[in-house]
Amino acid sequence: MKKKRTFKNIFENALFLPLYVLVRHLPRKAALWLGAGFGRLLGRFMSSKRRIATNNMAKAFPELSEAELRQRINAMFVHIGKSVMEMLRLDLFRKTDLGDIFHVKGLENLQQAYDCNRGVIVLSGHVGFWEVGTFLFPMLGFPFDFVGKRMKNPLADRFITRLRESAGGRCIDSKSGARKVLKSLNEKRGVAVLIDQHRSSREGVAVPFFNRPAMTTPIISRLAMKYQIPVVPVFSYRTADDNYDVEIQPMFFLQDEPESSVEENTALLTSIIEEAIRKDETQWLWLHRRWR
Repeated sequence: MKKKRTFKNIFENALFLPLYVLVRHLPRKAALWLGAGFGRLLGRFMSSKRRIATNNMAKAFPELSEAELRQRINAMFVHIGKSVMEMLRLDLFRKTDLGDIFHVKGLENLQQAYDCNRGVIVLSGHVGFWEVGTFLFPMLGFPFDFVGKRMKNPLADRFITRLRESAGGRCIDSKSGARKVLKSLNEKRGVAVLIDQHRSSREGVAVPFFNRPAMTTPIISRLAMKYQIPVVPVFSYRTADDNYDVEIQPMFFLQDEPESSVEENTALLTSIIEEAIRKDETQWLWLHRRWR
């Protein structure tokens, strides 16, 4: 098994490195044009993933016709392709891009949460350009970390981690769990946690998500309730001209009271993510097997 993984890593690296070099030498608009084409190819040849995405969206939005579903799934794959290109260029963004490419609304909400001096939990999901916080908030002067899953390919993982940390944020391995997240919060840092992916029954709790039960990590609820950490929802949407609207919503606290359970608060957080997805359903990762 280890030998198979090694050969697979070599093959993946042979594809990844030339793409990485090419994308970083192209102008941003050309890279995004390439990404759109890459996304269309993914949509055409990843038939099993396309079926999963179509089935998921059909159940979440039963009012959509087959033609409407097809159009939205096509748009999702284009969005994914463009996001891959942006990911490979993360460290090329500069502060001057904050007004030109990234339009931030509600920055005062994040500042208010930091002023509580307890650390900040940033709630988000795989909506729009979800990597935005890894460089945007450190650039704006906010100490910031983010929870992410390490890639199986060590070379690709090193590249992506370096890109994510290029602006001064720190990547927390999701396997470290609450311990390292709490450490960052104790250092009065912000921590972004994406809670819209499946967790096993051992790790998660079942909460409604698009009218279906979905196993969800309760890490935010438990930490926010126990230590009264402010929670700030943040979502970044791609616009028609390939800029981004970054929406920072007002902070709130989760009450640690007998009538407020971890499950109820996790359901509340999940409903916020669902509402964000409904603003533009083409910008969520529907090909993930969220419901199992």
